[in-house]
Amino acid sequence: MKIADVKANAFAMPLTSPAFPPGPYRFTNREFLVITYRTDMDALRAVVPEPLEVTEPLVKYEFIRMPDSTGFGDYTESGQVIPVSFNGVKGGYTHAMYLNDHPPIAGGRELWGFPKKLASPLLETEIDTLVGTLDYGKVRVAKATMGFKHKPADLAAVQAALEGPNFLLKIIPHVDGTPRICELVRYHTTNINLKGAWTGPASLELHPHALAPVADLPVLKVESALHYITDLTLDLGEVVYDYLAK
Repeated sequence: MKIADVKANAFAMPLTSPAFPPGPYRFTNREFLVITYRTDMDALRAVVPEPLEVTEPLVKYEFIRMPDSTGFGDYTESGQVIPVSFNGVKGGYTHAMYLNDHPPIAGGRELWGFPKKLASPLLETEIDTLVGTLDYGKVRVAKATMGFKHKPADLAAVQAALEGPNFLLKIIPHVDGTPRICELVRYHTTNINLKGAWTGPASLELHPHALAPVADLPVLKVESALHYITDLTLDLGEVVYDYLAK
C-alpha cells in the first residue's frame, strides 16, 4: 500500500477494516430515560475539568436505547452527564458512559473523546414501569425506575436541551504513554425529530464499584425524570480548548 493510500484511508483503526464508518451518524427511535438528581458539589468540582464550570449540584443519569444507528447498529448506553457552563453558555459534560457494542465504543473514544467503557446496560418497560439497569460484569452498578408515560413533558424544553452544546475530554496517548492529544471537545446533535416526551415518578440507585465509579457522585435527591423518543444526527465535533498547547 502506497503512502498516499494510507493517508487517504486513515480515518479509523484497523486501516483495512475500520471498526466504524465515517460520520456523521443518524439515530432513529433513540429512547432516553434521564433521571436528574442532586449530588455533592465538591464531588462534581473534583471531576469536571477546567475551563468548564459547574453551575449547580446536579447530575443527569441516562439510559439510552438505540435500536437503529447508522454504522453502530443496535445497542444500549448508560452514564452520567453533568450540567456545566463554558464561556457563559450552558451545556452538558459527559462524565461516564457504559455500553454493550464495540463500534460506538471505538468511534466514540477515537472521534469525539466519549468516556465509553464496555458493560451491560438495559432499558425496557416492565408492565407499567420504565426500568433501566447497568451491570459491570456480574455486579449491579445502577438501577432506575420511572412510571411509564404518566404526564406529557414540555416538548420545547426537551428540544432546546437536545440542541444545546455538549462537552467531552478527549485523551489519546503517545506511543511512550505520555498524552499526545488532550482536548476539550464540543459537539451538537442536529436534525432532531422529537416524537414524544413524558415525566413521572422516579427512583435511582447507584452502587459502588472500583472500575465503574458512578456512585462517586452520590444520589442525595431525585429532582425529576424524563422519558423521550427522538430521531437525531450526532454531528462531528470541534476542539474548543487544547490542554497541551504552548
